[in-house]
Amino acid sequence: MISPGLTDSMAAVTESPAKCLQCGATIRLGNGLCLSCTVREGLDCDREGSRESFEAILGEDEVQDTHWRVGNYEILEEIGRGGMGVIYRARQRHSRRIVALKRVISYHTDSRETLQRFRREAEAAASLDHSNILPIYEVGQGEDGLPFFSMKYAAGGSLQKAGSALRKEPRECVRLMVKVARAVQYAHEQGILHRDLKPGNILLDGHGEPFVADFGLAKWLDTNTDLTRTLTIFGTPGYIAPEQAKASAASLTPAADVYSLGAILFDLFTGRPPFLGEHALAVIQQASEKPALKLRSLAPALDRDVETICERCLEREPNARYRSAGDLAVDLERWMEGRPIVARRVSPPVRAWRWSKRNRKLAAANAVACCSALAAALLSYWYGRSPTSFSETVRSAEKSIAVLPFVDMSEAKNQEYFSDGISEELLNLLSKVPQLQVAARTSSFSFKGKQIGIPEIARKLHVANVLEGSVRKSGDQLRITAKLIRAAEGYHLWSETYDRKLDDIFKIQDEIAGEVVKQLKVTLLGAVPTVRQTDPKAYTLYLQAMQVVRQGTPEAYTQSAALLKQVLEIDPRYAPAWHGLASNFINKANLGLLPNSEGLARAREAYEKALAIDPNYAPAHAGLGRIAAYNNDFVNAAKHFERALALDPNDLKVLSETAVFLQNLGRLQEALALREAIVRRDPVNETLLSSLGNVQRETGQFDAAIASYRSALSLSPGRGMAHYQICEVMLLKGDTPAALAEIEQEKSEVWRLIGLPMAYHALGRKTESDAALATLLAKDETWGPYNIAYVYAFRGDADKAFEWLDKAVQYQDPGLIDIAAENLYDKIHSDSRWLPFLRKIGRAPEQLAKIQFKVTLPPQ
Repeated sequence: MISPGLTDSMAAVTESPAKCLQCGATIRLGNGLCLSCTVREGLDCDREGSRESFEAILGEDEVQDTHWRVGNYEILEEIGRGGMGVIYRARQRHSRRIVALKRVISYHTDSRETLQRFRREAEAAASLDHSNILPIYEVGQGEDGLPFFSMKYAAGGSLQKAGSALRKEPRECVRLMVKVARAVQYAHEQGILHRDLKPGNILLDGHGEPFVADFGLAKWLDTNTDLTRTLTIFGTPGYIAPEQAKASAASLTPAADVYSLGAILFDLFTGRPPFLGEHALAVIQQASEKPALKLRSLAPALDRDVETICERCLEREPNARYRSAGDLAVDLERWMEGRPIVARRVSPPVRAWRWSKRNRKLAAANAVACCSALAAALLSYWYGRSPTSFSETVRSAEKSIAVLPFVDMSEAKNQEYFSDGISEELLNLLSKVPQLQVAARTSSFSFKGKQIGIPEIARKLHVANVLEGSVRKSGDQLRITAKLIRAAEGYHLWSETYDRKLDDIFKIQDEIAGEVVKQLKVTLLGAVPTVRQTDPKAYTLYLQAMQVVRQGTPEAYTQSAALLKQVLEIDPRYAPAWHGLASNFINKANLGLLPNSEGLARAREAYEKALAIDPNYAPAHAGLGRIAAYNNDFVNAAKHFERALALDPNDLKVLSETAVFLQNLGRLQEALALREAIVRRDPVNETLLSSLGNVQRETGQFDAAIASYRSALSLSPGRGMAHYQICEVMLLKGDTPAALAEIEQEKSEVWRLIGLPMAYHALGRKTESDAALATLLAKDETWGPYNIAYVYAFRGDADKAFEWLDKAVQYQDPGLIDIAAENLYDKIHSDSRWLPFLRKIGRAPEQLAKIQFKVTLPPQ
């Protein structure tokens, strides 16, 4: 809107240009001032409409020439003023970017203290790089010698301005405060205490995202040096902590800012700070002497948990508040997700802090000792290492992360396949970053649904950081929340919520992976890996197929294959779907649902189609390597495995297949080292622990093998074959009573039938051994001839053993691939037929020694 007087002045502009009375610029208005000075002084115009009005009459270029300039910026209008400086809306001349520019007020130019304080504020704010801290673009000095700094222009104003509208949306208030608390936590981690948090210092951009601003009273947490020294008041009464008004700067802790965050939250919900008074001292005195009003006495519609969160922040005793701004953010998030909050009412003085200093030190020492012992015991359990390696292990995990399964937040709770799938895709994406150690899926997902804290999960998984989140999917609408947590301290490095369409799912995953890499300060040799894209509907079906197949039943393989075929009907060039089909064929062959030759042939065809689409798809190369090894083509198997490792040296499935191949080649020590490295990455994966036990058994480390098998069994008590594996090691050790006790507990009928004839034989119970063997032989001889052969070998019947080995060759039994390392054939190794048989199938020691295959262990 333009005032009539100003319109008349503008009409005369083009008739008689002159000099502005204040700045000397050309184009004088009727009031004696140019446009910029008119706007700056607020004379005869509406500030927000002035620029647009002038441009409409004079043209943009002519108006631009009249602007007052500071450095490389054109000043458009004043938007704020404080005791030390003025803030303008400005435009960078070359980039045309609109910014906010803060400049020292001219009458402060003779104050050295003010100038130093201004520069320190600019430098402190510029040192903080967080998505919710107002970014500083440039710190400089104008032509008049006065310092200035430019920063992001927050078009949405402040929380103080937006508060009345936000009050009707409590969830939006909490969402904003989660991000503010995360930003404050980040500042604390950089050693900076804000000391002046209030609604007016939380700005909003045009999209409603919050930014912490104005570090004018900030101080270093670890020194007695204020970043911005001042003799003025210590913050804003009503929002500062009681101790801030009476304590020295050196004694303040992050708890002071936590109090201020609670006061802001209180203000957002009620429209006023927790305490009011006629003057500053009255407000400060109230805050120091009595508790704040109950939140629900002013906003009765809010629930009790929100009131409890505010009360926890506003405790008079600093040690009774949240331990950190990050902890506050966690509770706010729990409230948003409908989970129980952590905060409990605490009435100061806090009992725990009545302890004497001596008792507190003693308790702390005991707690540290207990935690260290527990952590060491866990590491010893999971890794088979000495407890003394604990500190060394922790130091090596700085760039390490676990991706926990995201929580399904859909109303029907029927999108678990999608939330789990997103988590796994993120995990796979991060695993492709060579400089980042990523805990494997099975280990990370083993904590799903369990009430275990992040620090404990991180200790068990040997990681320093954890990524968790939630997914809400409704039709094609998505809301994905991701949080990156530094596990030891429990604080959030980063969090973000994405409200997008399903079509954006791949972009979201790429953004999350990129942000994780950025926050962990991983130095990349190339770009951050990106997710493989397909049609969103096909992707949804693919995630369903991957969820179903993990059931490991014949029905699951059939259902998974049907879903994968639907994926390929939509997108026949989606390589992961072809890989999934190939794995299904192999699994069906292993279960006897397909003839072995047919299963391998169809799997090979699917792997080759995946590679025709993407020649660099590592899992397909590993799959072809596995099939080549089954067919005695070790030369091509080695080539495929080498290619898979070169393409993706961190893929645990590729590494696990490689370890099997090393066992097939008889290179057991290399296989053992690789298996141990894999289990360190995936320590609570029962399948990998079982595989480690296999190679430990093959290398004669029987006690270690039993420990690995028992660990796998403890993780999956119903797991088939587990007791058979322990029975086999007990037989090799000579502990025959224990072997029989184990095999009698075996849940799988087939493995129990294989183990019983050997256990009875070792005990000298021939009749029972023969009867058990007869039951085994009554089954179709095309199933398990390799296993029947080693039962005869263990019983010392070499003739029958070789008879069944010939049948194994005839029926292409995949078990033959393990023959070079199988201990149960030890009794017939001296038979004159042994080496000729191995040569016939291409597995004699001299034949295997010719295979060129080099493996580099993954970084620890």
